[in-house]
Amino acid sequence: MRVIIAGAGQVGTRVAAELDADHDVVLIDTDAERIDRLSYDLDVLTVTGDSSAIDTLREAGIEDADILIASTDSDEINILTCATAKALADVTTVARVKDVKYIDTWDQAENVFDVDFMVGTNLLTVAAAAGGTGLSAARNFDVFAGGMVQMAEFEVGADSPLVDQSVREADQFDGLTFAAILRGGTTIVPTGETRIQAGDDVVVVGPPQSVHAFGAELASREPDAKNVLVIGGSDVGYHTARLLEERGLRPHLVAANADRARELAERLSTTTVRNRDPTDRDFLESERMTDVDVVVAALDHDSEENLLAALRAQRRGADRSVAIVDHGEYVDLFEAAGVDVAVNPRRATATEIIEFVRDQDTQNVALLEDNQAQVIEIRIDRDSVLTGRPIRESVGDLPEGVVVGAITRNGSFLVPRGDTVIETGDHAVILADSDVVEETIARL
Repeated sequence: MRVIIAGAGQVGTRVAAELDADHDVVLIDTDAERIDRLSYDLDVLTVTGDSSAIDTLREAGIEDADILIASTDSDEINILTCATAKALADVTTVARVKDVKYIDTWDQAENVFDVDFMVGTNLLTVAAAAGGTGLSAARNFDVFAGGMVQMAEFEVGADSPLVDQSVREADQFDGLTFAAILRGGTTIVPTGETRIQAGDDVVVVGPPQSVHAFGAELASREPDAKNVLVIGGSDVGYHTARLLEERGLRPHLVAANADRARELAERLSTTTVRNRDPTDRDFLESERMTDVDVVVAALDHDSEENLLAALRAQRRGADRSVAIVDHGEYVDLFEAAGVDVAVNPRRATATEIIEFVRDQDTQNVALLEDNQAQVIEIRIDRDSVLTGRPIRESVGDLPEGVVVGAITRNGSFLVPRGDTVIETGDHAVILADSDVVEETIARL
């Protein structure tokens, strides 16, 4: 496919780097120096100019493009770029936006903005932050085969009942497949004897009732975390508190600006909003909040203060910390410093866009652990290496480590076993390391 990406910032560059090996990518940006550098670093064509301008889009080859991705730092330019592209060509448009009002409008009005897929940076950040609190059992979740198959990634904490269990001991749910264990940057294809360790991420695939039951079993044995502190009155802070309210919690939120604190107090129903400087190292004691279970540091555009706030709360007894990180390269640094989960909005946005583009090649795609591995859904045709052969035999013709996690046939769920024979027209849900995904798709 021909993919045009408007905006060569962190999001656009990351998306281009992931797609350039398998697609014809054109990158547009107003910064000539940046564009020139990327033309050497990546296998992409580049155009210098305003992506919302007709001449720029034509120079980029909009008439021959399959997908246009507008990922500049301006919501308005991204929306305008999509509208201009639609006026010039029959192209699928993707817009990255931060302001939730655009997402709300797009959700409620069909074909508004001429945007086919809108990616909400702040909402993705909120979902990742809330997932990182540990109050939601699944860190990652996706649906395949029209809802008949679900995938979930569960973090195994030090107190989890899974620690030191074998996969065979943990697998007590009908139709559930332990597709992978993500450990220290490595994807492990587990056997029944594989031992689960604290810090692992366990990826399971199966029918919805089994995935939910597995998650519920984990959640029922985890210690309850009731006292949640959100640091920062940013949009991300507000929406995180709102999402926690929807889950039945009564969080606390600290905002430095008095007017913003009053506004949020009016908009939030069960959240206690305090007007204090969250960068004050003594504010937890002064506000009698030393019994915090979970802290989410969501100060606007201040990665360093988020790190310090999260670490201070942990030193005061918080069991878990989540911090918003503006720079993707800081994620590993934050987690090495002691933050449990570091969330980078631009990285989350890029991942969502990459999944959408790859969905155009397959039925559905989910990226795991910052694109370490992928779960893909593929309709099996008669030329597939899987067709008409038992899985234990046919999987040998796929790259090492590929796992068949689930199969659906004529609206029914099938548990994949070694002697299962896949037929033409089946839908297979496959897990593979990202570096062999394209080879896997080609063979399937």
